[in-house]
Amino acid sequence: MAQLDTLDLMVLAVLLVATVAYFTKGTYWGVPKDPYANTFSQANGSKAAKTRNIIEKMDESGKNCVIFYGSQTGTAEDYASRLAKEGSSRFGLRTMAADLEDYDYDKLDSFPEDKVAMFVLATYGEGEPTDNAVDFYEFISSDDISFSNGGGADDQPLAGLKFVAFGLGNNTYEHYNSMVRKVNKVLVKLGAARIGEPGEGDDGAGTMEEDFLAWKEPMWSELAETMSLEEREAVYEPVFSVTEKEDLSPEENEVYLGEPNKNHLEGTSKGPYNSHNPYIAPIVESKELFTVKDRNCLHMEIDVSGSNLSYQTGDHVAVWPTNAGKEVDRFLEILGMTEKRHAVISVKGLDPTAKVPFPTPTTYDAAIRYHMEICAPVSRQFISSLAGFAPDETSKAEMTRLGSDKDYFQEKVSSQYFNIAQVLHVVGEGRKWVNVPFSIMIEGLHKIQPRYYSISSSSLVQKDKISITAVVEEIRVPGSENIVKGVTTNYLLALKQKMHGDPNPDPHGLTYAINGPRNKYDGIHVPVHVRHSNFKLPSDPSKPIIMVGPGTGVAPFRGFVQERAAQAKAGEAVGKTVLFTGSRKSDEDFLYGDEWESYKSILGDNFKLITAFSREQSGKVYVQHRLKENAVDINELLQQKANFYVCGDASNMAREVNLVLGQIVAEQRGLSAEKGEEIVKAMRGTDQYQEDVWS
Repeated sequence: MAQLDTLDLMVLAVLLVATVAYFTKGTYWGVPKDPYANTFSQANGSKAAKTRNIIEKMDESGKNCVIFYGSQTGTAEDYASRLAKEGSSRFGLRTMAADLEDYDYDKLDSFPEDKVAMFVLATYGEGEPTDNAVDFYEFISSDDISFSNGGGADDQPLAGLKFVAFGLGNNTYEHYNSMVRKVNKVLVKLGAARIGEPGEGDDGAGTMEEDFLAWKEPMWSELAETMSLEEREAVYEPVFSVTEKEDLSPEENEVYLGEPNKNHLEGTSKGPYNSHNPYIAPIVESKELFTVKDRNCLHMEIDVSGSNLSYQTGDHVAVWPTNAGKEVDRFLEILGMTEKRHAVISVKGLDPTAKVPFPTPTTYDAAIRYHMEICAPVSRQFISSLAGFAPDETSKAEMTRLGSDKDYFQEKVSSQYFNIAQVLHVVGEGRKWVNVPFSIMIEGLHKIQPRYYSISSSSLVQKDKISITAVVEEIRVPGSENIVKGVTTNYLLALKQKMHGDPNPDPHGLTYAINGPRNKYDGIHVPVHVRHSNFKLPSDPSKPIIMVGPGTGVAPFRGFVQERAAQAKAGEAVGKTVLFTGSRKSDEDFLYGDEWESYKSILGDNFKLITAFSREQSGKVYVQHRLKENAVDINELLQQKANFYVCGDASNMAREVNLVLGQIVAEQRGLSAEKGEEIVKAMRGTDQYQEDVWS
C-alpha cells in the first residue's frame, strides 16, 4: 500500500508539473525569441532597456534629464546626444538620450518635478512623425488619452513635467516643423511647463545647425535658472571607452567586419527586415539611363523574393551604403591611424544609458567604413570640441575661431562642403591629429544612415522585384578643387560596374568594398529594407490622376503608370492618367522614354504624356510651364476629383507647381488668387494633393 501511495504521489506530481508547464508556456518558458535580440544593443554587449517605464529607467540610472528624440535620418538623434553631453559637461546634469520608441508614456503623469525632459523632434513627409515617434505621437495626441494615475486630458495630468523642445523641419514643405509645434501644444494643454521657447531648425534654408546653436544658448540659461544649475567649464568627458584587443585578430569569427548584427555575423540573417536589420538582396539587373558620358542615372532591379519583404506601389526602398575607400583612407591618415586600421577594438558605453552605435568587437576600418558618417557636413560645435586635441597652437587657435565665428566657419568650411578629415587636413596643413580620441569621433559623427529612394515599379506587376532609379550625385564647389560625391549613388554605380564585368570598379576615382564584410555581398548584393509611404494611387483605378515628376521625380510614376497599364490589360476600367515629366534634353537624359510608348499602346487615350525639355529651345521650359499650357484640362480633371501628385525637388519645382496649380484653379473658375490657394490647400488636407519631395 505504501508503494502504491508513493506511485500515486509521483504520478500526481508529474501531472501537476505538466499542467503548470502547459499554462505558463509563453510566459515563463517557451517564449518566442525576439528577432531583434541580436541587433545593435545585444551585439555590442550593452543590454537593452529592461523597462519601458522612463521614470523607472531614470531612477535606476540616477538621471535627472532625459532627451527624447524622434529621428528619421539621424540628425535629431545627433542633436539629442549633443544636448546630453553638453548638459552633463557644462551644467552637471545627469543626462540620457532616449529613442522615443523604446518607452511607453502613460507614466509621464508621475514625472518628478526635480527632473526635466527634452524633446528633439524631426518632422517627416507631410507633417508626419518619424518612424520611431509614431507610437508616442499617437498616444500623446489621442482624444481619449489616459495616464497611469487615471487622469485624462482635462485634468492637467502633466502638471509635474518640465520640458524643452526643438524641432527639425524644412520650410519647403507644407507642414513646416509641425511635429514640434503639435507636441508642444499638446504638452502645454496637458499641464506641462515648457522652459524657454520651442526651437525650430530649417533644413530648407540651410540653417539647421545655426538655428540649433542659436536656440540652445538661451534655453540653457533659462533651464539653469529654473533648476538652479551652475555652469562650469566644459571639459571632454568620453561617453565610450575604446579598447584595443591585442588578443583578437580580425579573422576571428566573433569580430564584426561591417555586419550590422549578430545574425548577419553568424551567417543566419533572418527577418523581419527593417531599419535595424537589412536584407542582403541580389541585384538582378542594372543599366545606365543617360546617354551622355559626364553624368549617370542608374536603373536597378533588386530581388526580394523569399525575404518576406513586401512593398506597395509608391513606397520607398532604403539602401544601406558604405563609405568610399578613398574617404576611409583620408580619415585614417589624418588621425595617424593607417597602420592600425585592422586592429580589433571593443567599444563600450561608460554610462548604462549610452548606446554604442555599432556592434563590437570590430576594427577601426570596419567601424569607419560601414558605420560612421565621415563624409557628412561638419558642425561648428564639433569643430570647437576638437580644438583641444590640435597638433599645435596655431591649429588650436584656428579651430577655436572656426567654432566660435559662424561667418568665418561659413566661409572656410560650409561653403567648401568639407568633411571632417578635409577640415583637419586644411587646418593642420597636413599634420596628423594623433591626439584625437577615437571615442570623440564616434560621438561627434552621425551613425551612417540608409538612403531612401522612391520605388519605380508596381507591386502589382512585380511583387518580388523592386526597381530603383537614382542619379549619381556630384557637387562641384565654385572656385575650389573639392568635388563632393554622393556616398550611396556612387556605391550603386560601383555595383553596376561590377555587374557589367569591371573587375575593379572605380566610379569617379572612388573605390568601394562592394564585396561586403567577409565577401558576404560578393559585389552583386546590396543591403536594403522597405519603408512604407502614404504616397499612393487611389483605390479606385477609374479615378483620374495627374502626376508631375521631372528628372528622377518620375520614379514613383513609372510604378503608377505600370500598374494602371496592368489593370487595363486585365480588363479593369482605368481613369485618365496624365504625366508631366521632363529633363534637359530628350536625347540625353529623358528617363524611360521608350517605355511610355508601350504603356500608351495599352492605355490608349487614357494616358497622356506631357514633356518639358529645358534646354531644347532658347528659353528654358519646365513642367510648371506645361501645367499652365494645359490649364483647361487640369481644371476639368480636378473637378472630376482627380488626384494630383508631385515628386521631386521641394525647394523650387514643388513650390512652383503648388503656386501654378492655385493660379489655374483661380483663373479657370473665376475666383480670387487667395481662393485658388485655399482650394489647393484643402486638396492637401484630403490627400487629393500628395507630395513625395526632397530638398
